[in-house]
Amino acid sequence: MKLIYEAFDKTGRQCTDVIEAADATAAGETLRRQGLYVTKLSMRGAPVAARRKWSSKSKRLKNVAMLARQLHSLVACGTPLVEAMEAFERQAGSGPWQDTMKDLRARVEQGSPLSVAMESHPQFFDPVVRSLIGAGESSGTLTAMLERVAQITRKQLAVRNAVIGAMVYPAVLAVVAVSVLVLMLLFVIPRFGDLFKSLDAKLPPTTQALLSLSEGLQAYWWAVLIGAVVPVVGLKMWLGSENGRRAVQTAILRLPQVGRIARNFATARLTRVLGMLLESHVSVLDALSLTRESIGNHHYAALIARAEELVTQGKNIHVAFADTDLISPGVCEAIRSGEQSGQVGQLLVHIADFLDEDNEVVVKSLTSIIEPVILVLMGLLVGTIAVSMFLPLFDLTSMTKG
Repeated sequence: MKLIYEAFDKTGRQCTDVIEAADATAAGETLRRQGLYVTKLSMRGAPVAARRKWSSKSKRLKNVAMLARQLHSLVACGTPLVEAMEAFERQAGSGPWQDTMKDLRARVEQGSPLSVAMESHPQFFDPVVRSLIGAGESSGTLTAMLERVAQITRKQLAVRNAVIGAMVYPAVLAVVAVSVLVLMLLFVIPRFGDLFKSLDAKLPPTTQALLSLSEGLQAYWWAVLIGAVVPVVGLKMWLGSENGRRAVQTAILRLPQVGRIARNFATARLTRVLGMLLESHVSVLDALSLTRESIGNHHYAALIARAEELVTQGKNIHVAFADTDLISPGVCEAIRSGEQSGQVGQLLVHIADFLDEDNEVVVKSLTSIIEPVILVLMGLLVGTIAVSMFLPLFDLTSMTKG
């Protein structure tokens, strides 16, 4: 296939040309051997980098966890790293993930460390994963670090799946409720309206309101559709901006009960990543910096940045966590004890395990509460519509008998 590339040569001059190769990975390897630094590689006008933005975060975590587990198992049995990567590459299937595996294996074959090779694929391997792999390569404990990468990614995946799984059923019930209401307003209630007009029946206020709502929906359905789509698109764009994410994160943390749950999830994430890095003998400042990059919450990132400043001044980590409501006093005291005993990394991992267990119980409890509430609301909605539609008929029947 023919690929269009943009690259810089050794003198810094930019060049654009076409190269013929089996795939994008082979083309990249050929250009690197020619001394070119590739910045863009595309086929038929579609950038390779854009085609690689394919997977959700859950799928990315699943792939990284599977890679780390299989590499750990094979390398622990004495299999050379390149052969282990080649074995996993055959199982990866076709697509961007297999292309990434091919590129990683080719770079490692050329003598590049695995952590350095991963830097070319930040969409799959975040700084924490690369740092753990790099620490294992520098200390000769790559097998142990692969196991830790598998643990941390599997735990992130489990927490994410637990939250998403807890919200799926309530979301389905809500969609069903809205769909039933719209279908009744469009197709069922108008038939009752024609019947009531032919009988010249006196209608209760609720029945009249439903008939007016049905007539308005039939007449201005396009306006209702636009009014539903435009806010959703606008909200999505706003949430994609930095200000939108900060505003939502602030609002969630300030909610009475939801804020406490969100703080527990963020604290568990913070303590697990920081503890894993410290246990891997990463320096405190580097561990804090990597944790800040991976935390994903503006308020916690600012808190970790403050901890970096205090550590630079010679103070302990728990000092930064003591004067904030983002970290509970119990967790702060546990960190202080770990710093005094010199086992802060191990203690942080234990705290994360405890918080994750507590969060799992909370999520299950919330799900068990939300589901019956939605079912009751659906029953009330359908019951109100049914009573409103049949009450005039009952009144007419009573008048006829009288």
